[in-house]
Amino acid sequence: MSRIVLIDGNNILRKAFYNVPIMTDTTGLQTNAIFGFVNVLLKVVEKEKPDNLCVVFGTEEGVIPKGLHEQFSVLKELILAMRINFVASEELKVTAFLGSIVGRLEKEASTKEELEITVVTGDWNILQLVSKQTKVCVIETSNGKTIFRDYGIDIVQEEYQFTPEFLCTLPVLTEIAHIGKKTAINLLCTYVAKEDLLEELYVHLEELPQKSIREKLLQNKEDVLQNKESWKIFKNTIVDFSLEKTAFTAGNMFSMEANALLKKLSLYGKFGQAELENNTTAIDINRDIKVVAIRTKEDVQSAFDRVIKAGFAAIRPIHIKAKDISEFGAHADGQMFLQMNAEESIFGCMLCGGSEQEQNVYFMESCDVISAEFLQQQIERMLLSDKMSVAVFDVKNDYGSLFSEESDKKLASYEITKHLFDCKIAAYLLNPLKGDYDIVDVAKEHLNIQLQKWVEIFGKSDFSTIYRNQKEMCLTCLAKETYVLYRVEPLLETALVQNKMDKLFRELEMPLTYVLFDMEREGILVRPEELKAYGEALNVRIDELEKAIHNVAGEVFNINSPKQLGEILFDKMKLPGGKKTKTGYSTAAEVLEKLAPENPIVKDILEYRGLTKLKSTYADGLAVFIDAKNKIHTNFNQTITATGRLSSTEPNLQNIPMRMELGRRIRKVFVPQEGCIFMDADYSQIELRVLAHMSEDHQLIEAYKMEEDIHRITASKVFHTPFAEVTDLQRRNAKAVNFGIVYGISSFGLSQDLSITRKEAEIYIDEYFKTYPGIKKFLDTLVEDAKEKGYCETMFGRRRPVPELKSTNFMQRSFGERVAMNSPIQGTAADIIKYAMVHVYDALKAKGLQSKLILQIHDELLIETRKDEVEQVRAVLSQEMQNACELAVKLEIDLHTGMDWYEAK
Repeated sequence: MSRIVLIDGNNILRKAFYNVPIMTDTTGLQTNAIFGFVNVLLKVVEKEKPDNLCVVFGTEEGVIPKGLHEQFSVLKELILAMRINFVASEELKVTAFLGSIVGRLEKEASTKEELEITVVTGDWNILQLVSKQTKVCVIETSNGKTIFRDYGIDIVQEEYQFTPEFLCTLPVLTEIAHIGKKTAINLLCTYVAKEDLLEELYVHLEELPQKSIREKLLQNKEDVLQNKESWKIFKNTIVDFSLEKTAFTAGNMFSMEANALLKKLSLYGKFGQAELENNTTAIDINRDIKVVAIRTKEDVQSAFDRVIKAGFAAIRPIHIKAKDISEFGAHADGQMFLQMNAEESIFGCMLCGGSEQEQNVYFMESCDVISAEFLQQQIERMLLSDKMSVAVFDVKNDYGSLFSEESDKKLASYEITKHLFDCKIAAYLLNPLKGDYDIVDVAKEHLNIQLQKWVEIFGKSDFSTIYRNQKEMCLTCLAKETYVLYRVEPLLETALVQNKMDKLFRELEMPLTYVLFDMEREGILVRPEELKAYGEALNVRIDELEKAIHNVAGEVFNINSPKQLGEILFDKMKLPGGKKTKTGYSTAAEVLEKLAPENPIVKDILEYRGLTKLKSTYADGLAVFIDAKNKIHTNFNQTITATGRLSSTEPNLQNIPMRMELGRRIRKVFVPQEGCIFMDADYSQIELRVLAHMSEDHQLIEAYKMEEDIHRITASKVFHTPFAEVTDLQRRNAKAVNFGIVYGISSFGLSQDLSITRKEAEIYIDEYFKTYPGIKKFLDTLVEDAKEKGYCETMFGRRRPVPELKSTNFMQRSFGERVAMNSPIQGTAADIIKYAMVHVYDALKAKGLQSKLILQIHDELLIETRKDEVEQVRAVLSQEMQNACELAVKLEIDLHTGMDWYEAK
């Protein structure tokens, strides 16, 4: 029995257009619908394994968005290139065309060999086509996932209580009579035995128990009866269709032509396809690599001599100590290969390189004749050799095994990293919106090599267990990854140069990897007893608030339940502004904040929420991260945000609240080591200063040169008030406008922030732009440039794609405009603080100081400062942070010291 799959081209492409985030090629052509369609196509092929495949297109109704219209013709071109048949009708809608094709195939199959027919669509109306020979696969999107639901006759009858041919009457009732789907099904079930369900329904209209349903049917009777066959799909229309032309072979999809077109669309490699353009040179991960085990010191030295002579290599190390095994489990999808233990050490590496043609991957590990010290010396010799480039991956986790303790202490960050090329960092810079940069994704996107994730091969076992029990397979996986790094590095380096981000990569991001490694290794000391006391203090206040809330409400209820809380506030207490959703009243923060000034219970609820979050996130949450030395070691993430800002996880130390006193008090838990104090350096208004520089606005630059309160100056100019007479309210409003402009704030957003009318907010913004005309011109230029280029960029060349600017959706386009205005400013500020981190770190080391950079909180650096080095550290921070880059206005920092983080801030 053969199997044919018919794909509803119109419906699937349209669904993809509205469900897949905007994507564009280098010319600005939207490709999101094509990307979504091909993803569905590949899943259908994998699921159905068809012998025949055809994509069916019909006429489109209504207005088609330009971004979608352009993709129809390109998709048809791609389908042909993928060796897939498609048919298109200029007369029939796709539902009618599909019905006619199915009817013809069912008729032909009755006289020939049996044929299974599957129709793939997102249109529920096509369930009418279900028969003994034909099933319909309906595609749904839920939480970003594509779900396939197969319908045969039994499932249709089970779900709708009648056979498929009667389904055409259902939309007549739902679309014309405006009756709910469940009610319509129940009505039709009553008369399913009749030939004309709708006529029979009207005969018995007065018998219906619900008055509202009777009225709807009566009001729309003429339209209902006139359109009773409008949704019916007929199978007897004669169409030209050849089953033979739809013959399909899955292995032919990614042809040379298809790959070429996918490259043009910037979609090449996104579907895990094998490269078939040139089979003689295509990378075969299983064929081209050879693992060579090295077992003597002479051969180890010879291998490193060869890669040093060649000037290029790739290395995969892993460093596991007994206490680190559980930590490595989180990275066990092929991070590094260099393993070391204090007693039973296994110290080794995978090394690839030696010549342009050589694909040998060398495996070496410490043993009786090769000491761990000798092997590490060879690795370091390679990494510090002149004119050497070494490909690595996520090197921040490798530094402990790449360099000796002596080099670690004396070398500056740029000296350690100048010969390293971190492929993960490079992939992130080239596509900062991707969000996932593991080696499997990099291999697929840039080399079209499909690696398996470690968890797919080995499950959730930690690396130590894998290495002991499945060593051969483990080494094979590591060799493949090392080979991938060896091959992908030149491609990534070329792309960085083409995108003018090679300097950013070499001078900032790579040195920063080492700075972050050292910060994570150092950690920050905490006082467990203080943390416990903090949690107890929170509990006291939480209990007080809970009792007060219950007392005002007049009953005990679950404050954490949005449903119960909504009923108390809006049903029982009759507070205004209740907005009901499917699950009850909305009790979101923005709803409650409007009620808080006039309703003490709401103010208490907001405080209760804040404190319970503090309790779970910090008082309880931090405790699990405290190590045996009472230190917390956060992870600084370099490849997460689209703007280039660092993030902190496990735990997040960048998001400690500052608005409420109990939130700020958590900083008391963090203390310096004995003999040290904390020195905190915070950039003052860095984003506003960046805006002044990048916009070249004379008025704002002059305002900063006055070295007065910038917000008071702005208030004076915007509100036409003498500087000395500016009120606190005017200053506060001017501050909101100053910082709001940086984030592309709208009049609506400003009105919400300041609790003023939208008209007043518009006046504030208009007056602001009159005061600083260069800013308005600059922001408009940013948006126009981003529309033209498809990306915006920082002062240092960091790019952020803005595909939303191509959207036909107003909300998405508006978001894109805000991104285009904000990202260059926020990203430049992020770059400046990163440069400052590298310079401060290297200066402390160069001066032989023992003080350590231990935390970065966006615009703020925290130094654990020895008491006898306070003035030297103060000088380093002032010098390096204020001179991290040259702006038209001076970079200022606020410096504070203290015996804990709270006091220093």
